[in-house]
Amino acid sequence: MEGLRVSRVVITEQDVREHLKAGKKSMEIPAGALVTTLAAEVAAAEGVLLQISKGPVPIESSVPKKAIVDALSSGSIVAFGSDHGGFQYKEALKKHAESLGFKTLDVGTSSEEPCDYPDFAYGVAVAVSTGKAWRGVMIDGAGIGSSVVANKVPGIRAACCHNEFVARNAREHNDTNVLTLGSRVTGIEVCKGILQVWLESWFSGGRHTARVEKIVDVEKRFLK
Repeated sequence: MEGLRVSRVVITEQDVREHLKAGKKSMEIPAGALVTTLAAEVAAAEGVLLQISKGPVPIESSVPKKAIVDALSSGSIVAFGSDHGGFQYKEALKKHAESLGFKTLDVGTSSEEPCDYPDFAYGVAVAVSTGKAWRGVMIDGAGIGSSVVANKVPGIRAACCHNEFVARNAREHNDTNVLTLGSRVTGIEVCKGILQVWLESWFSGGRHTARVEKIVDVEKRFLK
């Protein structure tokens, strides 16, 4: 976990809702704290006054660092897979994930020899669905085919992401557990940013919980 900075106070949606449950309509925030976008939205909607002790409080979208630390300390494994077109990206993104403190599981491919993306997308999805991996990442040419394959596996919610906004939304709103990327449509540095945002973003819960439950319900209707 070297490199993680967790000393900064982060105010989350849950913090605001806990104040509401306690019947409090004001919340004192330490100087230099960070208020997540969702926390600010909930406070505004529910009439909770955020009182800053001293100095400005930056408001931005951010997962609580404690949540990241908890995940890393539990030995979270990220499964990585690719076809031949995504092989080089897979190797680079594995290293990036490891630099962030995550463990990795490589399900292939092992070279740029032509192969079929469904085989490896399936491997990533199964690793996640069976609990061998916490989350999964699959890279092919466009990222679309692999997301289709992964979403056929029960328990998987895969998203093909081309920018950081979509990656954050996929986690915070859809609670996705597999990320697919396209090596022929997105640059490697952009993919590193997407991967980091996706790994470090947490499901927001709240109103999104019922929507994800409906997704699960649709899946269950077709399970034999």
